[in-house]
Amino acid sequence: MDKRPLKEFGYEVKDDDRIYVKGKAIKLSTELTIIVYNKPKGVLVTKKDDRGRATIYHKLAGKYRHFTPIGRLDYASEGLLLLTDNVEVATALMQSGLDRTYNLKIDKAVSTEMLEAMKEGLVLDDARAGAHEKSKIYSMEFAPFAHFEVRSEGKNFSKLRVTIKEGKNRELRRFFAHFDAKVLDLKRISFGGIELNNLPENKTRYFTRREYDDVHKFMKRKRANALAEIKNKANADKQNAQNKRNKTNNKDDKDKKKIKTFKYKD
Repeated sequence: MDKRPLKEFGYEVKDDDRIYVKGKAIKLSTELTIIVYNKPKGVLVTKKDDRGRATIYHKLAGKYRHFTPIGRLDYASEGLLLLTDNVEVATALMQSGLDRTYNLKIDKAVSTEMLEAMKEGLVLDDARAGAHEKSKIYSMEFAPFAHFEVRSEGKNFSKLRVTIKEGKNRELRRFFAHFDAKVLDLKRISFGGIELNNLPENKTRYFTRREYDDVHKFMKRKRANALAEIKNKANADKQNAQNKRNKTNNKDDKDKKKIKTFKYKD
């Protein structure tokens, strides 16, 4: 760093630091690449699997090996998966309340209880049904669905299109399992306004200019909101400190008034 060897590996790099590796200056990249991938069933969204199962990185071109997936789709799910070379953007989009829309099929008719829970939300102390057998997440709160519609229905199945604003672990599978319904098919068709459309299975495409513009606007708003929160917290801390000082000064003034002056006669 600044032409001096850096021995502290936990050092947090500052904006004005100049970093060199083997004498070559490392420059901060401001470029952003995001791709849309139509993930097939039977593929894991992970770098590697201890059971030797296929991952998205076995399917994707080598130039995308360093890309970070924005959210997850489980092994049996398919559809739209976004990946980017920018970790900040990936984290921001994953933690956002942007719409996620899915087409799904369950093995029974939609009940009144299901409809009510989709409208009002649901809190489960035990949400292990529908989860992976090794999941350590037991309880779960399900927010009201942003949108849902029953597209077709038979005696032993229902096809729905649902939109949720979170991406919790197997959220939809857990939700319907609570009503003893098994999710037979689950396909994400959009994320934050980005549509899968007719992208073939196991194929990718780059973001369009409009989609990049939307992401840049989203990140600009997020950074502005984060900065505003920092300033608001600093102002609140400053006000609390001032109130504390005022309280102390008022107490000192009251204590002084209680002190009586005595005159002694010889």
